[in-house]
Amino acid sequence: MCKKRFIKGFALALAGLFWGAKTAAAADFFFLQMSDPQFGMYAADRDFSQETANFEFAIANANRLKPAFVVVTGDLVNKAGDAAQTSEYLRIAAKLDRSIPIYNVAGNHDVGNEPTPQSLAAYRKRFGRDYYTFRHDDFLGIVLNSSLIQHPGLAPEEAAQQEAWLGSELVKMKAEGVRRVAVFQHIPFFLEKPGEPDQYFNLPGEARAKYLDAVQQYGIRYVFAGHYHRNAYVESGGLQIVTTGPVSKPLGVDPSGIRVVIVRESKIESQYYGLGNIPNQVELGAPSRAGSPR
Repeated sequence: MCKKRFIKGFALALAGLFWGAKTAAAADFFFLQMSDPQFGMYAADRDFSQETANFEFAIANANRLKPAFVVVTGDLVNKAGDAAQTSEYLRIAAKLDRSIPIYNVAGNHDVGNEPTPQSLAAYRKRFGRDYYTFRHDDFLGIVLNSSLIQHPGLAPEEAAQQEAWLGSELVKMKAEGVRRVAVFQHIPFFLEKPGEPDQYFNLPGEARAKYLDAVQQYGIRYVFAGHYHRNAYVESGGLQIVTTGPVSKPLGVDPSGIRVVIVRESKIESQYYGLGNIPNQVELGAPSRAGSPR
């Protein structure tokens, strides 16, 4: 009888550990999205002193706020392959607390407006993979190289490989039952509506429709992008596209800044802050102004 009670108690204890782990994995957390540090943009590649000041300030605030991770959504530099711009970005990024992962996203200024196998190889050597996934507890981040989607013509095999890779990752995600997931890319799918005309700041209609169909088919609800150097927020068909303003030079009314993103059990909320208005701490229980571009 004692043996039965022990076995039953042991089973209950294991169950408690299992469910406790699930509860812990689903706990709220926050991360920071930074976009377009773009070393060299302010002074048209003559220098990058302003970008240095902005990015150092952003990284210092990340060290103070202690997010789960930081995602930099593209245009790390202004001139692809520039050694000085690349070194300065990497120097400052290395100041991030080692306990905080940083995930780079390839932008068109990093791999070229029309990427080639050579420009992609150069990016990968300097910054790492240009499309990949990462995990934080039960959260899945999917990083895409949007330049390969926008202009695949000079690297068609690379573009096809990314597309096939995404399909396999989505199947794997569904099989594993991942519920909290977001896509990170440089160029947004769209700024106002899925059927909007093609332009420099969005992805081409045909490719856009194909990728949107894949993303929505697997229940993904959040995409974070940059490129626009302004903030834009739109929701369509249950999918939220959050386009974030730059750490470096703004092209609109939104100041240089960063986005605080709170991942909750059933939704993701975010708020953009100018560099002069970053909060002292992130309160996970505080009401969110999600979707506000400011």
